[in-house]
Amino acid sequence: METVGWWSLVRFAHVAGAALWVGGQLALSLVILPLARHRLAPEARDDFTAAAGRRFGMLTGAAFLPVQLTTGWAMAWHRGVTWASLAEPGYGRTLATKLALFVLVMLAAAGHGIAHAKGRPDLARALAVASLVGSLGVVLLATALPTT
Repeated sequence: METVGWWSLVRFAHVAGAALWVGGQLALSLVILPLARHRLAPEARDDFTAAAGRRFGMLTGAAFLPVQLTTGWAMAWHRGVTWASLAEPGYGRTLATKLALFVLVMLAAAGHGIAHAKGRPDLARALAVASLVGSLGVVLLATALPTT
């Protein structure tokens, strides 16, 4: 059995970061927000959900994005990925699609925060759903990439 090396730790940080991001979205969407809607008075619910969203957004900017960008870049460098290789069938195109979807997910998540802050709940909800569905797509594409 192979020991855990440096690149295993880098990949672990990348996967753990993704798990925290997607898991956080799922926990908020499927557990926390529905409970808040049913158990809190409207004013308390609005304050709570806004605070939860701000905290998740701050953690995203302070921890998730830096970890994902750093570890993702390091793994691509280690594998020898170039701009040209992103157009090649197989690994390159799958990674390019994953990266493009990741950018769209981050834009949707940022748009969700902006829409919520501007009092546009329908747009905020649509962008939150788009971000969650896109995040699941990113994870699906990640599972198609070989680890070596």
